[in-house]
Amino acid sequence: MAERGAARELVASIGREFEEFDLPADRPEPDGPLGWPGYDEQRVRAAARSGADESVLCGRARVGRRQAVLIAFDFGFLGGSVGTAAGARIVHAFEQARELRLPVISLVASGGSRMQEGILALAQLQAIARACLLTRQQRIPHVTVLRDPTTGGMWAALSAAADVVLASPEAAVAFGGSRVRDPGATGEAFTAEGKLADGQVDRIVDDAELPEVLARLVELLHPRRLVRTPEPADVPESLTGAQLPGSGWEAVRRARSPRRPRAGDYLARYATSRFHISGDRCGGVDPGMICGFGDRAGRTVAFAAQTGTANTPAGFRTAARLIRLADRLGIPVLTLVDTPGAANDEAAERAGIGPAIAEVFTAVAEARVPITTLVVGEGGSGGALSLAAPERTWITPDAYFAVIAPESAAAILKRDPSEVPDLAGWLRLRPQDLVALGFARDIAR
Repeated sequence: MAERGAARELVASIGREFEEFDLPADRPEPDGPLGWPGYDEQRVRAAARSGADESVLCGRARVGRRQAVLIAFDFGFLGGSVGTAAGARIVHAFEQARELRLPVISLVASGGSRMQEGILALAQLQAIARACLLTRQQRIPHVTVLRDPTTGGMWAALSAAADVVLASPEAAVAFGGSRVRDPGATGEAFTAEGKLADGQVDRIVDDAELPEVLARLVELLHPRRLVRTPEPADVPESLTGAQLPGSGWEAVRRARSPRRPRAGDYLARYATSRFHISGDRCGGVDPGMICGFGDRAGRTVAFAAQTGTANTPAGFRTAARLIRLADRLGIPVLTLVDTPGAANDEAAERAGIGPAIAEVFTAVAEARVPITTLVVGEGGSGGALSLAAPERTWITPDAYFAVIAPESAAAILKRDPSEVPDLAGWLRLRPQDLVALGFARDIAR
């Protein structure tokens, strides 16, 4: 028999002081609930080969400075498949996470439900999905790591439901395993890299950096670090001079200057130990929307920041995802506004730009945690307004906010392009105008 299972080796590489949870009392029946011929012997051989007594190992350990619940799969035990005993262990681990108020880390390598236990194995997906839901409702975060391979029900019911999804390089990740899907269905779409490109994974993390990444996430998202009614995120200091623009057109030109500080500059100054989330979970990624969590003077702040581009539906859905997650966990939010306007090409329309912007408006309106907004560049119409917190919006001296860009206003009014600077003045879009009109609370200095 192997001296130590792969799951124990993995847990030991990630956490210290691991304590395995007590096992559920029920012992698997000989040959399982279906009486599958030779199944009992299969389990014995799997245990001898893998050094594990089941496909999952569950317990708690210290990950970095704080404790977390770990659910680790051993693919060497019948392909990491989940039957009734493994399902009961996973559900029990989530119960322990709720009782102890500890974040959950699931380290998944599984081929799916265990065929030899039939429908009762498949039904574990419902039990696991409910366990995930109850844990979310208790404001406890779940981080998953997709290892090679992660297919079938454990991808759909466990990992895809997690708050943050990490993946091992080149891991096979798909709902249909390689032996059961269409033989012609191959390619990047069935890999961790493909899932990252399609907005279903937040980050690819190799084994060497995994302990540090998980420790950072546990520290940022640990329930005992967060409070139910957090104070608002403080307003970042302006990274430019305090001189205000003399005209509306000057305000527009300053906001469009390539030399102006961008969202990345503000975030680097504002928060340390940042972790970015990526993707809208339904097929898209927008690099022009930076979302994640960071440490601000000892407390966690979530951020959604535009980078000066015309955001796509994927960008707005990612921002909505970030705001909803922060609201559930009790984390204050900082939004940085900087966009000439939402993308308005055919691709954006087909991908649902209107509904995507509506998601952000709704997420901001529903949020119980405070949202603080700083306009750091262009504030172009509804694509910018969706991220702006009502009554908690500040603006820098080199930014503007307008119902529409001056050039578009000229086109709508059928004015000559030479009149664009005058229209910029009539729109009253300067920082001082926005404060006078009551849209912005003040100018950041």
